[in-house]
Amino acid sequence: MTALHPAPTPDAAPARRPGSVRFLWLLAVVGLLVLLMIASVAIGSRGVGWSDIVGALGGSTDTIAEAAVTKRIPRTVLAVLVGAALGLSGAVMQGVTRNPLADPGVLGINMGASLAVVTGLAWFGLFSATSIILTAISGAALAAVFVYVVGSLGRGGPTPLKLALAGAATSAALTSFITAIALPRGDIAAGVQSWQVGGVGGATFATLVPVLPFLAAGLVISLLSARSLNSLALGDELAAGLGERVALARALAAFGSVVLCGAATAVAGPIWFVGLVVPHLCRLLVGVDHRWLLPFSALTGGCLLTLSDVVGRIVARPSELDVGIITALVGAPLFIAIVRRQKVREL
Repeated sequence: MTALHPAPTPDAAPARRPGSVRFLWLLAVVGLLVLLMIASVAIGSRGVGWSDIVGALGGSTDTIAEAAVTKRIPRTVLAVLVGAALGLSGAVMQGVTRNPLADPGVLGINMGASLAVVTGLAWFGLFSATSIILTAISGAALAAVFVYVVGSLGRGGPTPLKLALAGAATSAALTSFITAIALPRGDIAAGVQSWQVGGVGGATFATLVPVLPFLAAGLVISLLSARSLNSLALGDELAAGLGERVALARALAAFGSVVLCGAATAVAGPIWFVGLVVPHLCRLLVGVDHRWLLPFSALTGGCLLTLSDVVGRIVARPSELDVGIITALVGAPLFIAIVRRQKVREL
């Protein structure tokens, strides 16, 4: 008989990372985020100085530089919020499915939100921010359910590989549907094409306000699911034996993830690989305890998307590359590396 090795507990990895180490990493990530936000405000087609930034923060728009800063501030805030939402959404998805390949883009959830928004714009005249966000969340939820059902068919249930393949096939099909709907509509085709790339340019505080309640709700639900995700990491049977209501815990955590993904997609377009890369990086820093992993994923996601936005302004100056292009260039090789190096059966 072969010996049965006990499953690692959620606290096993954090035990190798003392609280002081994790706290230092927390300070480092917060400090990095602040520096990147300053860089995002200062860097662009026109350079600005400290005096311009201070003046713009004080409400002055007397100079061109101060006016540029005023436009970059909401863009920076949007990059942080969307990056945090996608990073946290990916971490929750990976915890719910115990799938190291889980990501809003890889599983087709972003494209489900996109198709719902484009359909609403083209056929139902949706133009209010709240209706677009609600439509995106609904589309994301339908896509998530569809991919999970398809990935569950056959032997072995919803294995990581089957879910990834189902998500890739679904994303390809939904992209074709989006193109078929948008192309005949010359009034929205150009806007849809630009939005589909994924970007944070042109943000204003007026466009940020409607999405904040949805992002806040998704954040709260996801963070409150941390202990349940720790239990689910032990396996459904053991989690149920510990008193966890497995189906309810998984559904609530998935709902929080879908809300974050749908809201982020509605305001910035489908952005890939942030939710895949960020949780893997954060596990190296703080371990697998979701009480630490989830907030770290949110902060690191904000860092990654803000950095991508800054890089996009530098490499094509005076033009810009949208963050969706930068994250795809960075995330695709890492996705391949994760597939090659891990036995993608469970986390």
